Amino acid sequence: MTAMPPAHALPQRRPFRRLWLAYALLCLMCWLLYAVAGTDWQRDAGRFWFGLYEATWNLGPAFLLGPLAWPWTRALQQRPRRLAVRLGWHALGAVVFAALWQGLDVATAWLFFGAAHASATFEQGLVWRGAWGLFVYGVLVFGFGGVLNAQRAHSAALKAAQTEAALVRAELSAISGKLNPHFLFNTLNSLLMLVRRDPARAESALLGFSRMMRYVLDSTRLPDARVSLREELGFVRDYLALEQLRLGPRLRVEWDIAPEAEDEALPPLSLQPLVENAVGHGIAPQVDGGLLTIRAQCSPQALHLRVQDDGAGCEWPRPSDASPTGRGIGLSALQRRFELDYDGRAGWAVSSAPGQGFTVDIHLPRS
Repeated sequence: MTAMPPAHALPQRRPFRRLWLAYALLCLMCWLLYAVAGTDWQRDAGRFWFGLYEATWNLGPAFLLGPLAWPWTRALQQRPRRLAVRLGWHALGAVVFAALWQGLDVATAWLFFGAAHASATFEQGLVWRGAWGLFVYGVLVFGFGGVLNAQRAHSAALKAAQTEAALVRAELSAISGKLNPHFLFNTLNSLLMLVRRDPARAESALLGFSRMMRYVLDSTRLPDARVSLREELGFVRDYLALEQLRLGPRLRVEWDIAPEAEDEALPPLSLQPLVENAVGHGIAPQVDGGLLTIRAQCSPQALHLRVQDDGAGCEWPRPSDASPTGRGIGLSALQRRFELDYDGRAGWAVSSAPGQGFTVDIHLPRS
């Protein structure tokens, strides 16, 4: 069985195919223009056929030798050289190209018309073919050099895009790596406290915890994974059930979920860090607890999410000299994650003030 070429090599064929197709079309255009320019249409339009013959005879060798300028130009561009050295090599190439053109023209005349005609052709065309050889060589070098520069620019842009995509994926993985263990440690602490007080309820809580672990493992294998809002809400409900075992009636939850929003896709663990922040910083510190509101609505353009608590709140945005808190660090990581995941199209708003609770609104563009 014939081995298939590597996948990254296949796309390279098409640019070269287009290059030589463009070269063939350019040669055809020059051939026709030469024939048309050499025809006296007012006296004898039939001389057009003789013009085609002259164009073939005079330009054919240049057309055949033209592709040789491609590897020569590429070889000179692959190694950095001083300008004077490069010009010297090009001068040599131009002389060789003109000599080859002259030699091919004389050899063709010798083959078809004999030695005397070949000698006359050489004497009559030495100067003008030499000049034209230098000119055509310059045109070929500029044309092929432009193609090579364009290919290098395209390759550099492609590598830069691939590098940026790899950096984005790495940063998403790093952010997910920071978010995922954060709630696991807190949940394990809650379970440890519950085991000491009520082992039977702790066993039920461990079943919910196992569902949460399965969700995390299934949905965060890739940094650009997506889950439905329904799955994310199920995970949040399990998490809140564990927290209610610890906080009891101090934690009250109000759900406002539009049915059509539950099928929308979003990154996993999008709501859980916000819910955990609201419980840990807004409700748990209060003697009487508080109310957590989770809202999800849909518009034609976006999925709108809100996580709100009626806790003590804080000054927001925080002063630049304020010490960072878990809530601030978690929000920053989550916001950066949305920016990367949605290419800056996700909306994000935080509102809070002392005594007025804490609210986070997220607007994720619908696919």
